[in-house]
Amino acid sequence: MELQVDQLTAGYPGHLAVSGVDLTIPSGRVVAIVGPNGCGKSTLLRTIARLHQPQSGTVRAGGADIWQLKQRRAAHRIALLPQSPQAPEAVTVAGLVRYGRHPHQGLFRQWSREDEAAVREALAVTGTTELAERRLDQLSGGQRQRCWLAMVLAQQTPIVLLDEPTSALDLGHAVEVLELVREVAAAGRTVVMVLHDLAGAARYADVVVAMHGGRVVAQGPAREVVDAALVKRLYGIEADILAAPGDGSPVVVPAARVPSPTSPPAPVPAPAAATASAPAA
Repeated sequence: MELQVDQLTAGYPGHLAVSGVDLTIPSGRVVAIVGPNGCGKSTLLRTIARLHQPQSGTVRAGGADIWQLKQRRAAHRIALLPQSPQAPEAVTVAGLVRYGRHPHQGLFRQWSREDEAAVREALAVTGTTELAERRLDQLSGGQRQRCWLAMVLAQQTPIVLLDEPTSALDLGHAVEVLELVREVAAAGRTVVMVLHDLAGAARYADVVVAMHGGRVVAQGPAREVVDAALVKRLYGIEADILAAPGDGSPVVVPAARVPSPTSPPAPVPAPAAATASAPAA
């Protein structure tokens, strides 16, 4: 399902966080939104997910304006995994993933075989089937993140939004999550994620969207948009852009800040050696 954002503007009292953003994201693509802290990335994601009311502009999922849909209908099209999700105390993995089916429940539709199948599929795709009966708070950070992803996938929406899905993960677990994101897109879903890791965004996303000051300042394939000038504009640092072995994706290497040379301090003279006077004859 295509996601289209037109002239989206959103903010908070006294602060405009997102200003005039335009995006068109085809089905089955992975889009990474990057930029410095406070540039509006998470606000943009929350506005797309109907969690933050926009001041102007539209968000269309499959041609339908999601802000004109009822909440349950919108939740059939777009799912969001926030940056710091909170789970009920002592919930099991299977119990967590079942929450993803909530938008499909109603007064005349209770838990069904279809719901159970969606939960099993989400557990299998994320490699968490063996963890199903374990408590979420007993798992490692990487395992918990895969379980949260399973919950979002169980919602079975064609569009998935992820807010910093690799935050607080070590390199190995971060790569696992990003590879899983690629698999989700390969199955036909559209994935939009906020990332702080520019190199990870460049390697795993089809399109990189760079934001600064609430605006989109660059968007396109990583090899076309990620360069030293963009890094300087976003983060205020000098950097070298190298091509990764194998796929040639851009790798950002911050330039070392070498201190300016200074004159060495003048040597301190050694104290004069004491000499003993010869006794008088």
